[in-house]
Amino acid sequence: MGYKKYRKGAFCVVYSRGRKPAYLLLRRIWHWKGWEFTKGGFKKNEKPEDGAIREVREETGLKVMGLKRFPARGNFKYDARTGAERKAEGFSYVLFSCEVRKKRAKISKKEHDKHRWCSYGEASRLLTWTDQKKCLKIVNKSIK
Repeated sequence: MGYKKYRKGAFCVVYSRGRKPAYLLLRRIWHWKGWEFTKGGFKKNEKPEDGAIREVREETGLKVMGLKRFPARGNFKYDARTGAERKAEGFSYVLFSCEVRKKRAKISKKEHDKHRWCSYGEASRLLTWTDQKKCLKIVNKSIK
């Protein structure tokens, strides 16, 4: 392809505390269709923590009240169209949990068409990608 290897970014498991945590999922419509949590690439010279907070704000309109970085990381390859558009072969992520107040998200209609607050079980069933399901499990164990 001739692109940089992997675009660096964050997976952000957005949740709200209550009797049980509620997780925010977004239904993606750009590049592929399915449920995911907030994720995105870091800007040049941006600290990972700052990038995670920015992505949550950009994709949901919600204010992060608590942020935790996890040692979990991973990567995945883009399909040919996505890779060409992003000039990268794939995405390399670090995992964050982001606590917010539970309210209606203001999502970007370019990337997502719906959002949904879910229990752990429902979120685990809805998430499209296995690596995100694994990340959800890690975060869920940390906030019980």
